[in-house]
Amino acid sequence: MKVLSIQKATKIYGSSVQVKAVDQLSLEVNEGEFIAIMGASGSGKSTLLNLISGILPLTSGDIFIRGKSILGMTEEESAIFRRDELGFVFQDYNLIDTLTIGENIMLPLMFTGKDVKTMQEEAKDYAKKLGIGDLIGHRIYEVSGGQAQRASIARALIHHPRLLLADEPTGNLDSASAQEVMRQFVRCNEEEQVSTLMVTHDAKTASYCKRVVFIKDGKVFNEIYREGKQLQFYDEILNVLKFMGGE
Repeated sequence: MKVLSIQKATKIYGSSVQVKAVDQLSLEVNEGEFIAIMGASGSGKSTLLNLISGILPLTSGDIFIRGKSILGMTEEESAIFRRDELGFVFQDYNLIDTLTIGENIMLPLMFTGKDVKTMQEEAKDYAKKLGIGDLIGHRIYEVSGGQAQRASIARALIHHPRLLLADEPTGNLDSASAQEVMRQFVRCNEEEQVSTLMVTHDAKTASYCKRVVFIKDGKVFNEIYREGKQLQFYDEILNVLKFMGGE
């Protein structure tokens, strides 16, 4: 089943001087897929995520999530749709410093009508799954960047979204923390079948995915599928980036 279908999506900025950040881009994501989006700075990667989430309006084209178009939604409908259908993981974690790890994780459940005890138990369960069960009562400044990012992933998954969107989730992490975070992404994808679309500039991070889509000048330039071992896929990704003229 298709979780996401992007049909000739276009986003143009400006009026007198127009810039096409996304240009007639089409892409489909099947249920349970784990896909990386790669491209140079300014290629349209983050703009694409913002279009999918409804944060930015399309100039033309359409986007369907589980067969439902995001076009024509009111601001309130769009907010509810994001809350119920999507999960988000950001480079800067976007956790609230005044809350504990557990309270941050359970935030998406605040609007579901569940009682506090149930929310706390679900937060504990997800913290344990992400390997931070012993940090549930800690504040954000008391944990490492990798632990904070795992809390962010737990928060994104706790309401069982149809699609997880991640924007440079390892961008602020050292290599060891990035590796652990990506292992958790893979585990969540495989065990919970969470369809995941991740923007990254890092080939090592992308090599954990099952498919990599390369974007250039707002268009799909190429895509490759992982068929062998991760190291082999990593080399294939680097080769495409070199061909594109990327770093």
